Amino acid sequence: MSSNKRPWPTKDAMQQIYEQHFWGGKDYDFYSGEGSHQPEIIKPYFEVVSGFLKSHKNKLTVCDLGCGDFNIGKHLFEYTQKYIAVDIVESLILRNIEIFKANNLEFHCLDISKDELPKADCIILKQVLQHLSNEEIKSIVKKLSNYKYMILTEHLPMGNFTPNKNKIASQGIRLKQNSGVDLLAEPFNLKVKSTTVLDEFILNQNKGKIVTTIIELH
Repeated sequence: MSSNKRPWPTKDAMQQIYEQHFWGGKDYDFYSGEGSHQPEIIKPYFEVVSGFLKSHKNKLTVCDLGCGDFNIGKHLFEYTQKYIAVDIVESLILRNIEIFKANNLEFHCLDISKDELPKADCIILKQVLQHLSNEEIKSIVKKLSNYKYMILTEHLPMGNFTPNKNKIASQGIRLKQNSGVDLLAEPFNLKVKSTTVLDEFILNQNKGKIVTTIIELH
């Protein structure tokens, strides 16, 4: 993962977000934002995602791409054969390794747009792509054919919006541009077998909605 060029902007940006608590949580060592901690958001998410995982006779191997502070994943790994949690921030991954331990749990520090991703049946991408540039998302989309299922969560505007306006990798998302990530639209054009919305949480004060979709890729 080393390079002769300056450190990757995305890695730097995410490291700074946690160090400066740009997503809140001043009393936490690492805090992945309200989308990973607010009870009214995460409770229904746990219910629908754990329900999906438990619906399989043979437990799935799951790869969580952008696991953050693991406040979400810690409630899900027990329903999997193996849970592989990935994040770009090395200090965060090292902290997670110290705190969360189980025989079916692994943590890896990877840049999901650049590095080879772990093998799994299902990937989880919870409010990750919304922070990335279109070029990074394109790179990730090319790797999705290696998986059967994807549990995708994105923060989207209410009503009609223009999907996939570009941005640099940062703490912010496309909402201020009246945009959000839609992998089925240009320029990503992801081909899928089926999509099913599992959960839709509408935020107050016209702050959009958080939508979780199960996507069967093949």
